[in-house]
Parts: sequence; C-alpha cells; structure tokens
Amino acid sequence: MDENTKREIIMENYTHPTNRKRVDNPNYFKINTNNASCIDNLDIYIKFNHNIIEDIAFEGEACAISISATSIMINNLIGKTKDEALTYIHEFYHMTEGEEYNEELLKEGNAYSNIYKQGNRKTCATLPFRGLEKAILEQNK
Repeated sequence: MDENTKREIIMENYTHPTNRKRVDNPNYFKINTNNASCIDNLDIYIKFNHNIIEDIAFEGEACAISISATSIMINNLIGKTKDEALTYIHEFYHMTEGEEYNEELLKEGNAYSNIYKQGNRKTCATLPFRGLEKAILEQNK
C-alpha cells in the first residue's frame, strides 16, 4: 500500500467514520478508553450476540489517528467472533510495534504500517483496539 493510499484511507475514516454515535441500549457493553497525555477519550459500545460481535459504535473526542483507527476497527470486526477479533487486534499490535504481522488480515488497518516509527502516534492508533480487547476479555470472564 503506497503512502498516498494510506493517507486517503486515514482521512476518509476520519472525516466519515463508521458508526460514530452514542448508544443508549442496555444490550450494548460500554467501555471508555482514553489517552492521559492528549485529548483522546472514546466511549466504545459493543453488542455481543453470544460469541459474535454484532455491532460496534463509538463517541467522544480524539485526534484523526484515533478516530480513523476506530472506524477501521469497526469496519473489520463487526460480524467476527471474539477470537477472530482478538487475533485481528494482536496482529494490529504487532504491526504498530514494527514486528511481523499478517498484512492480508489487517486490510485497511495496513494504513498504519509505519506508525511504529512515531511512538506517540502508536498510542493514538491502538487506543480503540485496547478498549475493544478489554471489553472482550471482560465479557469472557
């Protein structure tokens, strides 16, 4: 994926994010994820149907990287099992650490393939993934 395509994916998901809305529904699990060193503060709403992630939405304030990463995460994980989502999340973490990862699995997530070079931006990109991972692990208890 070339740098222009990466920028286009990030900007499209920032300006037109998927499912950016407040959810007031008791069937959704809500988790807050934030970055203490900046403005990023997101509430993520997840609807589980047994082992399947049926829906994800979010609201809050965050930078372009966090908003677009959240949108990309939502696009790739609705309809997946919890285990499939955790695999995706861990591959995303590997990529953001500059480690080997499954490019085919990450799809649009590859827009962040160079983020490991910017330590402060890694936190922004992984913010929604850390929130969703925590929600899945809490649901699995």
